[in-house]
Amino acid sequence: MLLPTNCLLCLASCEGDLCCACHDNLPRLPSDHCPSCLLPTSDSRICGACLASYPSWTRAIAALRYAFPIDAIIHSLKYQENLTVAPVLANLLMAKMNHCAPPDVIIPVPLHPVRLQERGFNQALEIGRHLSKKMGVPLLPHACVRTRDTLSQTELSWKKRRSNLRNAFACTTRFTQKHVAILDDVMTSGATLNELAKVVRKQGAIEVSVWAIARAIPSSTSIKTVEL
Repeated sequence: MLLPTNCLLCLASCEGDLCCACHDNLPRLPSDHCPSCLLPTSDSRICGACLASYPSWTRAIAALRYAFPIDAIIHSLKYQENLTVAPVLANLLMAKMNHCAPPDVIIPVPLHPVRLQERGFNQALEIGRHLSKKMGVPLLPHACVRTRDTLSQTELSWKKRRSNLRNAFACTTRFTQKHVAILDDVMTSGATLNELAKVVRKQGAIEVSVWAIARAIPSSTSIKTVEL
């Protein structure tokens, strides 16, 4: 029996995570965007930045644009330990995968042990648990590790984020001929996902999808200057 619940945002009675009005007003990605990095373009073709330095992943999927209220929901998960929103975020991402072939495995972006001890949990792992269960795809939380306690990406300029993540990951699991999905909560510059995708590729993966709940769209930075 399906019992009515309350909308996560407005608390109105509904049968899902969000009422129709709140769901319809979530921040969407621009209709015309680069199929590789998801940043807006004028014609939905691959942007100049991706053509100049193509990402290590095969495809990217993001449920929404990183803006209110999705940013507040993600913040409540990461910094207020509101683990109840993890399945809500997982469901939003799953809604974008109707026509996508499922991967062989899902890897949540790992936290460094120091950061994991401070936070107490990995938000990407918590979201991944629900995706793995609903999709029937194995979740491998220990296949890759973060070997360096890097500076927070939010503290760095877009250009410095790539160098900050260099050699920050290692994988001990082989992914020969596998399609691997790398999961994170927010895709900002793409540097974290790209660095991990490189390592996964070296372990034999033939396809790498990157999944994010939200894609940050820079408001004042030209698309051509954004570096992955």
